Amino acid sequence: MDSAALVHVIDDDPSMRRAVAALLRSVGIESATYETCSAFLAAELPDQPSCLLLDVRLPGMSGLDFQGQLEALGIRLPVIMMTAHGDVPMTVRAMKAGAMDFLPKPFRDQDLLDAVAAALELDGRRRKTDGELATLSRRYEGLSSREKQVMQLITAGRLNKQAAYDLGLSEITVKLYRAAAMKKMEARTLADLVKMAERLKIGEAVV
Repeated sequence: MDSAALVHVIDDDPSMRRAVAALLRSVGIESATYETCSAFLAAELPDQPSCLLLDVRLPGMSGLDFQGQLEALGIRLPVIMMTAHGDVPMTVRAMKAGAMDFLPKPFRDQDLLDAVAAALELDGRRRKTDGELATLSRRYEGLSSREKQVMQLITAGRLNKQAAYDLGLSEITVKLYRAAAMKKMEARTLADLVKMAERLKIGEAVV
């Protein structure tokens, strides 16, 4: 597991919070514990790979209701649900809402650690993808208006001469804008540039 990761634990049972925190600490994973969903929302979430270990039955808002609000709240952490009173409909509801796992209490230590490891790996991949997309977006915004126009047309399959006709430019000028766009986007080949345009969801429409 990633020693720089953090597991958020929301459970109203203090003995459960202590036990989970101790178990995670034994494998070098930091945790932050909360008695309620409100306490979790009031905390500042650090910028590191994380997941949420969430009890179903909580005072105030239930874990299932809170899970259903996470996306609207802008919280994209992988969720592991846990409960001492689970049933099939509850499990189905949690999994349909996007929970990675549903652990019935009491659970084996290894089951929890395996679920946490999978959730942290998922969040790490998500964060890497988000970071790469943010970098591409910054590079794209650094292009001039003409460079964006040429990139849009070329990555949509237009030949240089076709893009030149569409934009009312000479073919040589289009080649210069294309080269500049590729340099700023750090694309080694046209195929790289096309993949970047796909990730950025850049269409053919000229801006």
